[in-house]
Amino acid sequence: MSMKKIKVKLTFTEEILGTANATTTIHDEYIASKAPDAKSREEEIAALGVAEVVEKSMTVFPTLEDGTPFLWDYQVKGFFKDACGVLKKVSGTASSKIKAYKKEIDGLVFVEERKIPYEFKGGMGECQRPLRASTPQGERVALAHSETVPAGATVEFTIDILKDDMETAVREWLDYGKLRGIGQWRNSGKGRFEWEEIENGEKI
Repeated sequence: MSMKKIKVKLTFTEEILGTANATTTIHDEYIASKAPDAKSREEEIAALGVAEVVEKSMTVFPTLEDGTPFLWDYQVKGFFKDACGVLKKVSGTASSKIKAYKKEIDGLVFVEERKIPYEFKGGMGECQRPLRASTPQGERVALAHSETVPAGATVEFTIDILKDDMETAVREWLDYGKLRGIGQWRNSGKGRFEWEEIENGEKI
């Protein structure tokens, strides 16, 4: 089987927000919160304190054993699907010629590395922002809280392409990263990046 390999390096121009729940028992806690005798949010805050309640609701990064945050391979493929879905609407793009694009990406484009560590200097940060939603009870505002990796961080990974005519599309999706990135709150510009093709860690 012929396979095209592209080794790439992404350099993030905006901070990236974590997407994983800070608590591993989120499902059990969600079910418990639906119980008839569940505490109200106000009671929870009074009992636990603001800091702990905020920490429980924060989204974070998965980490390696040494504490280094990383990007999952499926998050890259999710970005590819997102980019292709939008660029399909742009005439003349390679993406516009791909039928059933989600199935094509799932079966023909792969990221070799399962865990892709972020490389950056300094510490991680936090991002808080309001989330507004229209509900039957009216407009509601909640505070979203996420762990962040700073702008300037980089990741390196290898893309395997099983179909020759998909390579142009893959490069097109990577180019799209300067407009819409990876991670939470992408619509605000978070997680945007520039990319370059590398070989053994050196730019080609």
